[in-house]
Amino acid sequence: MHEVARHAGVSPMTVSRALSGDAHVEAGTRRRVEAAVKELGYFPNVAARNLARASTLHFGLLYNNPSAAYLNELLVGVLEQSSHAGCEIVLEKCGSRNERAATERLLRDGVGGVILPPPLSDSNAALEAVRAAKVPFIAVATGRPKEAGITVRIDDLEAATAMTRYLLSLGHRDIGFIIGAPNQTVSAQRQEGFERALREAGLAVRPEWVRPGSFSYRSGLAAAEQILSAARRPTAIFASNDDMAAATIAVAHRMRLDVPKDLTVVGFDDTPLAATIWPALTTVRQPVAAMARKAVELLLEEIRARRQGRTLAPLQHLMKFTLVKRESSAPL
Repeated sequence: MHEVARHAGVSPMTVSRALSGDAHVEAGTRRRVEAAVKELGYFPNVAARNLARASTLHFGLLYNNPSAAYLNELLVGVLEQSSHAGCEIVLEKCGSRNERAATERLLRDGVGGVILPPPLSDSNAALEAVRAAKVPFIAVATGRPKEAGITVRIDDLEAATAMTRYLLSLGHRDIGFIIGAPNQTVSAQRQEGFERALREAGLAVRPEWVRPGSFSYRSGLAAAEQILSAARRPTAIFASNDDMAAATIAVAHRMRLDVPKDLTVVGFDDTPLAATIWPALTTVRQPVAAMARKAVELLLEEIRARRQGRTLAPLQHLMKFTLVKRESSAPL
């Protein structure tokens, strides 16, 4: 604002009044300020204003997740906690090609902080934009917690290892795996957990039974069809999220395979979808709504700390996962 003031030959207070629409600013002065703003590429840092004044806390949620079930759980947690805390939410949807632009739009809305759920919590463009604006943010379910600063997540590697060990305990030795979206770091961690458990059991990974997905139902259909069309089928398939696991069950039904008699299918997340499909899905429960509530709590704590001239230390809040055993899995 001071640079705009010098460029336009006015005081910083006049710039502030001109940009806020004060009717007492002369038309010629307003035009000079607007020209300076345009030439310098300046936009008001409303987030900084919100940190400085004791107004109602409000924060932004940037989202772009291929799983509607996961997003719904996340929103439930965010809405519950924000309502309890008496703060407001600004939602901004973005695509994979305009992450920085969407983040900057959200910041221009004047939010005091930002929650970045996956895949935005792994997006370099989104992370760089919030860091450049010096706005508090919380990364949810990222596999790069040290780079994000303050994070809320589970141990995805250990969770995938535990689920694979469970399949092995049922007697399964021929196990397929559907990988998650490549733009989410937890995808590689879940695959690593799967492979680690197989190595512990002295088993090799069969490449024809490992197929890429994108955490969407449609990608699960394609991956399951490829795995189940192999010359030799696995007896179990571990999908990296519930949407792709549900798609795998649909493909099995279409191929007249009984789940779990002919094929055990397990997923990851334990979204509401897991309990509504038939048979009900064995899965890893990631407490998405609870993670969202914790993210709101930590973000508000950081916003208040900055108002007092402090900041929270880098923090990894690790939440517990559980294995939920339902009807889609059975002993071999």
